[in-house]
Amino acid sequence: MEELNDLDYGNWQMKTYEEMAASEPHLHALWFSSPQLVRFPGGESLQELAARSADALRFVLERHPDQTVVIVAHDSVNRALLVQLADLPLSSYWILAQDPCCINDIDVVGPRIQIRGVNDTSHLDHLVDDPFDGPGLPKVP
Repeated sequence: MEELNDLDYGNWQMKTYEEMAASEPHLHALWFSSPQLVRFPGGESLQELAARSADALRFVLERHPDQTVVIVAHDSVNRALLVQLADLPLSSYWILAQDPCCINDIDVVGPRIQIRGVNDTSHLDHLVDDPFDGPGLPKVP
């Protein structure tokens, strides 16, 4: 679903954190301190991501009531959905860790939402780091 695509980072697309910080230090710092105030140059805002991901979730829930559904998305989409489901402000975006390939377990039954698990990576415990792959993803500043 198009609505579950990653956040549109605009001019920052495919840049490292270091490149972002070097090109626009104020905006880079603001993204990690107050993400709800950022619109990426040539891209979108966290509010837009939250709206479109919520639309996708509503669409899925309407078409699959009382069924188990798996949604696969990027960490930005996952965070946007989680803060909304937990009824947290968008400023809470960075509070929730979302490691690659993590699983979030959420029950939505009628109007009741229960978050059962966040950022579970235990299914990856048997994997060994590839020595040619380099270190893992950097932790968010």
